[in-house]
Amino acid sequence: MINPGYTVSRVKWHEAEPALRYIRKSVFIDEQSVPEELEWDNLDDACMHILVKNSRGVPIATARIKADGHIGRMAVLKPYRHQGVGSAILDNLIDYCKQHKLKAHLDAQTNAIAFYQQKGFECASDEFMDAGIPHKSMILEEKRNGRY
Repeated sequence: MINPGYTVSRVKWHEAEPALRYIRKSVFIDEQSVPEELEWDNLDDACMHILVKNSRGVPIATARIKADGHIGRMAVLKPYRHQGVGSAILDNLIDYCKQHKLKAHLDAQTNAIAFYQQKGFECASDEFMDAGIPHKSMILEEKRNGRY
């Protein structure tokens, strides 16, 4: 396998809070203008988080998953987009759901729906606004061969 130039790790909030905060602040608060009070919802301690670092150990992406299989707060710093980082995060979270027998679901920004559909997610709601950004709920559907 070719080394992608980054590592994907599962972490707890208290293990990596500064890195996770930096990425989410950069993407959601600074870039997408999400109000800080909406970003920091006090659910992080109860979630499992993904932290991606580049080959130099610099944090570049994150996501979290709640105990019920709800994937959220997926963020990749702008210079690292379109390089497979988001796909690697989502693959890891889908595997996590399989390991823990959870139904993977998420609320996708509408401009990212095609990305999630490529991984087997299907829209499960009408469009709604969250933090001023249009979203749709999505659920990972099993394929007919029994695999996701």
